[in-house]
Amino acid sequence: MSFSAADHAFMARALELAGRGLYSTHPNPRVGCVLVRRGETVGEGWHERAGEPHAEVRALKAAGARASGATAYVTLEPCAHHGRTPPCVEALIAAGVARVVYGASDPDPRVNGAGEAALAAAGIDVAGGCLAAACEALNAGFHARLTRGTPFVRVKVASSLDGRTALANGDSKWITSEAARGDVQRLRARSSAIMTGGATVRADDPRLTVRDSSLQMHGRVPLRVVLAGREPIRHDARVFREAGDCLVYATDDTPAWLQALRRVGAELEVVPADGGAHRPALRAVLESLARRGVNELLVESGPKLAGALLAAGLVDELVVYQALTLLGPDAAPLAALPRIESLDRRIALRLIDLRQVGPDLRLTLAPRNLKGN
Repeated sequence: MSFSAADHAFMARALELAGRGLYSTHPNPRVGCVLVRRGETVGEGWHERAGEPHAEVRALKAAGARASGATAYVTLEPCAHHGRTPPCVEALIAAGVARVVYGASDPDPRVNGAGEAALAAAGIDVAGGCLAAACEALNAGFHARLTRGTPFVRVKVASSLDGRTALANGDSKWITSEAARGDVQRLRARSSAIMTGGATVRADDPRLTVRDSSLQMHGRVPLRVVLAGREPIRHDARVFREAGDCLVYATDDTPAWLQALRRVGAELEVVPADGGAHRPALRAVLESLARRGVNELLVESGPKLAGALLAAGLVDELVVYQALTLLGPDAAPLAALPRIESLDRRIALRLIDLRQVGPDLRLTLAPRNLKGN
């Protein structure tokens, strides 16, 4: 399918609108819509949060009678099922639009292809795939959850230039700058859930919250997730005292210290053990989170959990905030990986983005050889 320069321009605007829901639409996808009639934009809309009108409905409301005969540019295939809101295809048909151009196909089996078919059956000209890669990337977590049954996993690490994350004595505050820590708040705000390990809770006592007031206005608090091993975690750790839900995965919920976590409001879920690691099986945890509607999972942990996820091929994106400092060979590594005996077994990474954040560098990387996805 070929698209004109105008098609690309209007879809780019729809993508811009969809991005306004970056922090708020969970568990729904981020979607934007532009209605164009005779080359003029007559209505725009985007999805803000679950349960509220979809992008198409907002754009149709803005356009009113001018929607008749218009072309609708939508970043995701219009929905064809009844959820918390009626199907968008019905609204588009009723408004009398003449053409619908969408970006990415909807991976939801209730929609996939059905939205396009319903529009075509009503005599509407439908074309899919306009700026498809960009449209799908905006909702990488939504696509991952519905196509493979696990969230999009983003691992964030703060390290020195020589790839070290803490001194040998455990001191790690602060390797990177305030600007980098502020940038991390945006990663947290866009995530459905933020996960760490019990060792990090014991060592660093993190909150795993969004503390930037400009990002709190969206009213959504990411789920906090802790992977518990055999070592006890204090029930008064800050991760359990913050507002919002906290979920603890364990291989056995009978220990008294785990029951104490339940009494302070944490939810416990038991999953199988991860081989000899004495931690919850990582894939089982990811599948459980997907069933809970988690699209994007941000992992902020120590090198053991980060290394285990990388070694298992369960990482979609690695974000490294790198301070231009050196900590030396005795400091903790970026990721604790199993011994690699030959170069053909190394974990290869592809650079997606590189930019400066304050005095630090931010590298966004994707593993080339995902084994488990």
